Amino acid sequence: GPAPTQTSVSQAKKQWDDAWVVLEGNIIRQVGHELYEFRDSSGTVYVDIDNKYWMGQTASPADKVHIEGEVDRDWDGIKIDVKNIRVMK
Repeated sequence: GPAPTQTSVSQAKKQWDDAWVVLEGNIIRQVGHELYEFRDSSGTVYVDIDNKYWMGQTASPADKVHIEGEVDRDWDGIKIDVKNIRVMK
């Protein structure tokens, strides 16, 4: 199928549960086990990144990262369940 188009954090927050989103921005801090705060020019959102998806990569807040994953809507808000991450040094 067609490659998913890149979206923004503010657009991603309006998507339905399990929608596939592609984002580029910065991981500004770790907030929990495998849970991080991600930011682009439109805002911030929590992203859940299993250690296995890092594949040995590391990202500082200054590094731009490309992430793909599913919107996870829950009673306590919204986060992105990341399935693919690429650090764009």
